Amino acid sequence: MIKIWYGFTASGLLCSDPFFLLIQEDKTISEVAINEQIRDKEIRLIGEHGEQLGIMSAKEAYFKAQDAGLDLIKIAPTAKPPVCKIADYGKYKYEQLRREKEAKKRQKEIEVKELRLSPNIDDNDLNTKANQAKKFLSKGDKLKVSLRFRGREMAHVGSNSQVLDKFIELVADVGVIEKAPKLEGRNMSVTIAPKKN
Repeated sequence: MIKIWYGFTASGLLCSDPFFLLIQEDKTISEVAINEQIRDKEIRLIGEHGEQLGIMSAKEAYFKAQDAGLDLIKIAPTAKPPVCKIADYGKYKYEQLRREKEAKKRQKEIEVKELRLSPNIDDNDLNTKANQAKKFLSKGDKLKVSLRFRGREMAHVGSNSQVLDKFIELVADVGVIEKAPKLEGRNMSVTIAPKKN
């Protein structure tokens, strides 16, 4: 049994060629309008070598792209009038994907580490936690420090928050407060970001 796949092209014609349908499906997946998909009354056209060809109708621009044996690609749909370029769609898509990969490589992911303190923490334990926090901050990570209140400790939130103030002083040489201390339920937390040199 032979299966024949039918589908519609961008111009609305019925087509049974599976290769053509794959190409059409690929075009509609991307968010870039090309060729007959561009239906604006007026567009600003850029030639294949980057030269400005002026404002014209989408139909006229499409015919110019066909004459050059290339595609008409809408590169700036929000501009007034929208900007289109005459280029090879395959090469254009490849360049876009390459640029996105390069941008992702340059991005630095910042992790948010979390440290928990208690109101009755010993000074040595507090210094140990502060040293740990300094390591995180020196690596470029942000830090969320939580002070957890249990039972009757909630009645002395004001006096117990001094532990958090002392901790902030200990890491002040490598970190700055990004979000001020805030009470959320039974936790008082502060976000500390690494100092920029």
